Amino acid sequence: MKIGVFVGSFDPVHKGHIIIINYLLEKYLDKVIVVPTGNYWNKKNLTHIYHRINMLKIYQNEKIIIDEENNELEYTYEVLDSLNKKYKEDELYLIIGADNIVSFDKWVNYQKLLNYNLIIINRSDINIKYYLNKMNKNDKYIITDELANINISSTFVRENIKNIININDKIDKDVIKYIKDNNLYI
Repeated sequence: MKIGVFVGSFDPVHKGHIIIINYLLEKYLDKVIVVPTGNYWNKKNLTHIYHRINMLKIYQNEKIIIDEENNELEYTYEVLDSLNKKYKEDELYLIIGADNIVSFDKWVNYQKLLNYNLIIINRSDINIKYYLNKMNKNDKYIITDELANINISSTFVRENIKNIININDKIDKDVIKYIKDNNLYI
């Protein structure tokens, strides 16, 4: 089975995340494990992991699994190693945006991550193959150009949550309801 691993803060989850997941399930993967991080290394003041997991669970089904076990691991290689033990018979694919490939060689133990399959979501004019070649990653990767037009960010949603009109096309109504019911981002 081909399983994607999508690691991020998801603060909050938005339609862009779900479009990516659904596209990858349709084209390449059998399942996607979404791993919201507890303390993302470069992000401060994240909404409590409990709420981010609950918002993601709105989308959970037999193909979209919300991970609640690896959220406190500090580094992506630790998440992949942990999931690899659990899914040792399956192929794991780390899902990243093209913006991440530029600094991928700065990630802790990035060499370990290069042993896994990569799915790289091209979102700009980044020469992805240049960076892959630079790291000697010549196999086990997929580059998707079909999702380049997704222009939604969690930061925009958080900053505009009071103005629901501006975010209705960026976030699902069930997530908006959860945010309102729990007084998040206000």
